[in-house]
Formats: sequence, C-alpha cells, structure tokens
Amino acid sequence: MSTGTSESTAPAAVTAAARRAGVGPSSPRRRRRPAGRPVWEEPPSRLGLALKGLVLVLVVLAVAFPLYTVVLTSFSTQAETIRTGGLVVVPGELTLEAYRQILSGGVVTRAAVVSVGITAVGTVLSMVVSVMAAYGLSRPGSLLHTPLLFVFLVTMFFGAGLIPTYLLVSGLGLIDSYWALILPGAVSAFNVLILRNFFMGIDGSILDAARIDGAGEWRILLRIVIPLSGAVLAVVALFYGVGYFNAFFNAVLYINDNAKWPLQLVLRSYVLQGVALPGGGDPTSSVSGAVAGLPIKMAVVVLAVVPILLVYPFVQRHFTKGVIFGAIKG
Repeated sequence: MSTGTSESTAPAAVTAAARRAGVGPSSPRRRRRPAGRPVWEEPPSRLGLALKGLVLVLVVLAVAFPLYTVVLTSFSTQAETIRTGGLVVVPGELTLEAYRQILSGGVVTRAAVVSVGITAVGTVLSMVVSVMAAYGLSRPGSLLHTPLLFVFLVTMFFGAGLIPTYLLVSGLGLIDSYWALILPGAVSAFNVLILRNFFMGIDGSILDAARIDGAGEWRILLRIVIPLSGAVLAVVALFYGVGYFNAFFNAVLYINDNAKWPLQLVLRSYVLQGVALPGGGDPTSSVSGAVAGLPIKMAVVVLAVVPILLVYPFVQRHFTKGVIFGAIKG
C-alpha cells in the first residue's frame, strides 16, 4: 500500500514543482500571444487606437480639403467667388461654364492633348529601354555587366548639369521639338535598378528550364520574365507616367512655341504667373477681375490633377509588392 501511495503522489509532486519552476501547463510563460502580433509589440490600448484614428482623420482632411475647395470653386460661378472673396467652401450656385471655356478647343485643350501624347509615348519608350537594360544587368554573365552597372550607379549621384544638357539638346536639333520633352529623361537609373533587383529575384531554375527547351533570351524575357513581373512593371510605369505628365521644366527650357506647351506649363503661366487665359478675362486688371477668373484657374488645376487620380487606384495595389520587394531583393 505504501508503494502504491508513493507512486500515485510522485506525479503530483513533480507537477507542483514544475508549476513553481514556471514550466507547467498553467504557467504564465506558456500563454499564447495574439496571432499576427510580434512578441515585442504590446497590445494597443484604447487611447492609442483613438489617437491613431484621430491622426489619420487629420491627415485625410489636410489632403482632401484643399482638393475639395479647388474642385468646388471650379464648378462655381464668378459671382459666387466674388461673394466669398476667393475659394468656395460652401456649395452655392454651380455651373460648368469654366470647363466649357477651357475645353472649347483653345490653348488648354491643345496643351492637354500634348501632355497626354507625351506621357503615352514617353512611358512606352522608357519602359522598353528600362526593361531591356534591367534584364541585361540582371544576368551576371552579360556583356560588360559590371562596368555598365557602375555607370548606372554613378548617374544616380552625379549629373552633367543644366548648361551641358541644354547644349546637348540644342546640338541634336531638338529645340522646339516634342522629343526634347521625352529623351532627356527617358531612362531613370533608379527605376532600372528596381527592375533589375526584381528580375534577379525570379527563380533561376525557371529560366534554366526554358533555356534547356531551346528558348533564347528574347523569348525568356517576353514569355517568362515580363509576365512574372506585372506588379513592378505597373509601379515603374506609373512613376514614368507621373513624371512625364507633371514635368514642365524641360518645356520651359526647350519649347519656345506656345502651341507646343504641355498642360503643366500652361498651368504655371496662366494660374501661377497670372497671365490672361483666353476666354477667362484679365486676372490682373483689378481685384474683382482676379476673383472673376478664379473658376477658370481652378478648372485648369483640376484638369491637370484628375488624370493621375484616375490612374493611381488601378496601380496602388501593386506598390507594396513592386517597390518594396524590388528594393530589398537581390
């Protein structure tokens, strides 16, 4: 009997000792943390969540409120802007007259067509050159791999300067040419390196299997690499497109013909510098005249912003995978 009693009490004694040592099943050290939260991060408090929400709301208001006033002013009448003394915050009498004037075939319409054309052609050209350069640099055995990679890295930190660039463009006969708005910024070393790092992250066994089947480098690039790189290609294309659409400094330097101005240069001249917009009155004649031309000015601003806002939602979902993966991989 004593032997049986000692045998039955032994596991209980061991369990009690284990609990006192902190390794038992009821020990606090064995409690599971919330799933998906790192071990070093404490659960958020209600105050912390409230502060985060408040900060996010303030950031959204800081971004959305100026855009709201600009759009609302562009749809307001001249009398409404005179009554409010500037930008309209509370909707009053609304009209599409400002958009009818700037889109009636005048300078703004022509500039919008120029900007869209430059953005489309420039983005396609930049993507073709960047993808080819990035794929070549991602293959360690390619011709002059190391020297060309070094050249790309150097161009990220050192530039020729404004005057040599202007002399080069002038020497090529590109003054007053649309190509002057495309070729000087056709290739971005930063975007090429993002594409290169992404291409290097593609499993090499897939490419080796294609080579064994007889595929050449062009077929591998077009049939395997590009379909697997949709996310990063979309992000880089957006970078190029936004750059071309928003660029105005090259137009200031190289375009002397007003008929070839892009939309951003029209925006700079007629909105920021106060030059009279055809059909919009003279904004510098008087105080009331400046206010009367405000709806047209804001309509030009909206026309310059809306295309990017329409494209961005379709590409935004690729940003995390395209940029972050391409930046840290390789």
